Amino acid sequence: MSEHKLKIGIAQGDTNGIGWEIILRSLSDSRITELFTPVIYGSSEVATFYKNTLPDVDPISFTAIASAHEARQGRVNLVACGKPAAIEPGKATVEAGRAAIEALRRAVRDLKEGLLDAVVTAPFDKQTVQSNDFQFTGHTEFFSAEFEGDAMMILCSDILRVGLVTKHIPIAEIPANITREKIVKDLHSFRATLKQDFGIVEPRIAVMALNPHAGDGGLLGREEEEIIRPAIVEAFKEGVLAFGPFAADGLFASGGYAKYDGILAMYHDQGLAPFKSLSPYGVNFTAGLSAVRTSPDHGVAFDIAGQGKADAQSMRNALYAACDIVRKRRNWQKWSSNPLPRAEREKSHRDISVKDLPDTEKQQD
Repeated sequence: MSEHKLKIGIAQGDTNGIGWEIILRSLSDSRITELFTPVIYGSSEVATFYKNTLPDVDPISFTAIASAHEARQGRVNLVACGKPAAIEPGKATVEAGRAAIEALRRAVRDLKEGLLDAVVTAPFDKQTVQSNDFQFTGHTEFFSAEFEGDAMMILCSDILRVGLVTKHIPIAEIPANITREKIVKDLHSFRATLKQDFGIVEPRIAVMALNPHAGDGGLLGREEEEIIRPAIVEAFKEGVLAFGPFAADGLFASGGYAKYDGILAMYHDQGLAPFKSLSPYGVNFTAGLSAVRTSPDHGVAFDIAGQGKADAQSMRNALYAACDIVRKRRNWQKWSSNPLPRAEREKSHRDISVKDLPDTEKQQD
């Protein structure tokens, strides 16, 4: 497959959400096909419906194809699938959810067959997609199962990269899902993706605490002393430049996050709330798999669907990020195909010892 003109699949998402609006806005600039070859998986009827809600967007002419194998460079290609019985912007329906999953599965099939370089997913509604054939709490979990890996959810932008230890689970279940072994594994995975997918030579990773004030020495919780800090020390001994645990409010309020190449958060909102405040047009990247999948960092936005108000910048960034990650990963594979012996690789790490780990930041309300 050509390095210069990548094929990027785009799954339509929920047909009653803002998926088609942000897809149409993102691809309306004819220069986009100079960067990559778009292959949309979705309904042409739904696309036409939403085109009529966007009078300020130049019309797009689709090239109908049966699979990505037939995709033409310089054109916006469309694999027809996922047509709902009715189009009802702003309404959560089972049919719209079913249409989203049909398009998603068609895109993943072409990705598995090597016909695509990456897939970018428009958002779906997590409730209406549930069925006997689809029982995942999000795209990340679905891709993890399809590509048989332990995917990490990473939110990324030009200024910040946040990985999550736990993803889409209830708050009450978070402590039981945070273990020393899981954190060590995630730190190694995070380090690997920062190196191969983002081109960082040796990333520095800040690890967040779970409890307020990083537990205050056990007064507000024992997870920091019994699980998180030992995991950081273990990973550090194994070559990961990991530091912490840091109280989340202090790390972000002080600007301390800027000293690190990645932030490992313990749970979803702990990482995503500050990320979205600092990076309003971020990208969701499913890391740790053989395949590349990105998406905008927002949901279906039923409240504005069909009104022509949706901002497509996060979708544009997801498309650009998919191209960048594919190219960086391929470059990394070339550069690392004949690595130095382990002793030489770790030479630069030799003079760093565990005593250099920074103490938890002490904070007060």
